[in-house]
Amino acid sequence: MNIKPLADRVLIKPALAEEKTVSGIIIPDSAKEKPLKGTVIAVGNGTKDEEMVVKCDDTVLYGKYAGTEIELEGEKYLIMRQSDILAII
Repeated sequence: MNIKPLADRVLIKPALAEEKTVSGIIIPDSAKEKPLKGTVIAVGNGTKDEEMVVKCDDTVLYGKYAGTEIELEGEKYLIMRQSDILAII
């Protein structure tokens, strides 16, 4: 993939939503919750006021409505500011 986020932005591949509950009930696509964690694929260089703390291959938690969804080569990704990331796992 040839994408490089600018400034303090990161590119994240969201984790897959769970297909079944613990009891074995299959969850339809319309009822699945948006995953709130993912893997960092690419990071920008940061800004003079904010250095980049996250790095590639970090697993991160982010807010439910954080970032912008984009689709590249048939895969869905999120691009967001580093400040939208809540924690590194």
